[in-house]
Amino acid sequence: MALVRLQDVSKTFPGGTEAVRHVNLLAEDREFLVLVGPSGCGKSTVLRMVAGLEAPTSGHIHIGERRVNDIAPKDRDVAMVFQSYALYPHMTVRENLAFGLKLRKLPRDEIRRRVDNAATLLGLTPYLDRKPRALSGGQRQRVALGRAIVREPAVFLFDEPLSNLDAALRSQTRTEIVNLHRRLQATMIYVTHDQVEAMTMADRIAVMNEGALVQVARPMDLYHQPASRFVASFIGSPSMNFFDGSIEDGTFHMPGFTLPLAGRLEKARGFQGPVVLGLRPEHITMANGKPDAVEARALIVEPMGNEILLHLELDAGRAIARLGPELVPEPGASYRMSLQGENGHLFAKDTGLSLLA
Repeated sequence: MALVRLQDVSKTFPGGTEAVRHVNLLAEDREFLVLVGPSGCGKSTVLRMVAGLEAPTSGHIHIGERRVNDIAPKDRDVAMVFQSYALYPHMTVRENLAFGLKLRKLPRDEIRRRVDNAATLLGLTPYLDRKPRALSGGQRQRVALGRAIVREPAVFLFDEPLSNLDAALRSQTRTEIVNLHRRLQATMIYVTHDQVEAMTMADRIAVMNEGALVQVARPMDLYHQPASRFVASFIGSPSMNFFDGSIEDGTFHMPGFTLPLAGRLEKARGFQGPVVLGLRPEHITMANGKPDAVEARALIVEPMGNEILLHLELDAGRAIARLGPELVPEPGASYRMSLQGENGHLFAKDTGLSLLA
């Protein structure tokens, strides 16, 4: 297996569109690294440059000890799984799995060994003689995974491979890919716009926005210590709540609420001026007699079974609270809500950067 290293990599397309800007990124040997970000942020372009399907405008790409900028895709020792299954409809599963190996003129016994191993690993053995039209969407995606596995590459690349599956199959296949990584102990780079996939699958997550890398960290570190308002808004579902306010003399102020900067918030005490307070939905709760509560009106109630998502209107703006299932609020009713500001995040109004990082 091998590490993948990008050094100051940029990509500008004809017409001047800068898709990737000065990306420095390391995927460690045997790591499961997820690239995540909104559509158009450059994550798939980064993956295609690693695969050799796009050439970087500047910078260096290494796979293991080799600089691969000028090496053809077939010689980079990578295998890529795309959003589309791209199976040959006239071939059986066995023939689909073996096709690339036959093109490489591998011995027949070696091809059989690799196909049988991949089929066993992915639970495809009963379907080896079926054609793609006789398979479910999840089974087809497993065949696409199998085509990558039989190559026994140094690096696996995944470009939004679950986008065409329904919710139940996405969850199932997500688990299969994670288990596959544990069994193969391979280096894997996975691209998605779905932050739930990123949080549940990754060893580390690289967050991109507008062509730039904005933060790389372990999933829970991203959730609890976002480096910017963008990362805080992108990671977590429902998204973090944001309230405009200001810091004056060591205290945060917004309409109807003040918060002394103590504990973890003390890092922001030296700042003066406009800021944004970020609160996760689980940090807005029913007051239940707690001091410093704020008045809020229930707008929408979303019962989820194990929890309730409550959309609120406060003096400072709208917010979403994540509550337990014990009490079902009434839309239109007013409630006293506790804002657990000590668990909050503070971001500079102008730059969006965290004041606590």
